[in-house]
Amino acid sequence: MEQIKLGDVTITRVWEYYGSVDMTPDTFFPESSKEVWEEGSPWLTPHFLDSETNIVNSAIQTWLLRSEGRTILVDTGVGNHKERPYAPVWSHLETDFLANLAHAGVKPEDVDIVINTHLHVDHVGWNTYLDGRRWVPTFPNATYLMPKDDFDFWNPENDHKPLLGRGNQNVFEDSVAPVHQAGQALLWENSHQIDAGLRLDAAPGHTPGSSVLTLTSGSDRAVFVGDMLHNPVQILEPDANSCFCEDPAGARATRRKVLGWVADNNALVIPAHLGGHGAAEVVREGSTFAIKGWAPFTPYGEQV
Repeated sequence: MEQIKLGDVTITRVWEYYGSVDMTPDTFFPESSKEVWEEGSPWLTPHFLDSETNIVNSAIQTWLLRSEGRTILVDTGVGNHKERPYAPVWSHLETDFLANLAHAGVKPEDVDIVINTHLHVDHVGWNTYLDGRRWVPTFPNATYLMPKDDFDFWNPENDHKPLLGRGNQNVFEDSVAPVHQAGQALLWENSHQIDAGLRLDAAPGHTPGSSVLTLTSGSDRAVFVGDMLHNPVQILEPDANSCFCEDPAGARATRRKVLGWVADNNALVIPAHLGGHGAAEVVREGSTFAIKGWAPFTPYGEQV
């Protein structure tokens, strides 16, 4: 099952990539304990960790929402043909993402809203595609919701010095600026209500403008958290940041706050990069959290 329904909102997972990100746990999550990986190995393997190589596995995926008659995409992955000199794993990809989106019943012109939870390389790539020699918006009828704080932070004209260094090089120019120049970007701050059941809120830490999308429909709840979580070990050890968090203290505070809300409201937490079942139910366990269960999405490679 690649589709579930929460209240009146349908959620479909659309794959772009799944596999190695060429990083070991101690590199990707330097603040995580060796014990959490060793004790979790039976269930972390193979969807979240390759036990033979000790390399973290990760998914690049877009969450397709249908809500109140509108078609909404949450994050747009890496994209094709992008020059990424300091992120070679994402450079010049040739994926079937648009075909996968079409398989889910959506053509680019059908999309009403694109949400970029933040503006890292692997969340904005399909914002644009290469038309001849020009990068143009992939979704011609969509409003792209971008956090203003991230737009300003990653704009090269502002000369910020990110922790990511040059890892995001070219991303603003080929995947953000063309959308803004086309008049399709809405830069929001603090919070933004999309419809009766969908609200964006600032959740800084991973990047200055990182955000979460909360879904409330009927008795169902979910939070799309972008890169607040990269791996389920961060549910068990919520103070363990990834190596890509711009504000480590802010990232920890945001993670604890959001996971607390998820646990207290019986909500699904839906990160951008989880392989396996893609989303989890969370409960409090002392001062941290535990995984109660998984969403019914089919893990990559197990689809019939």
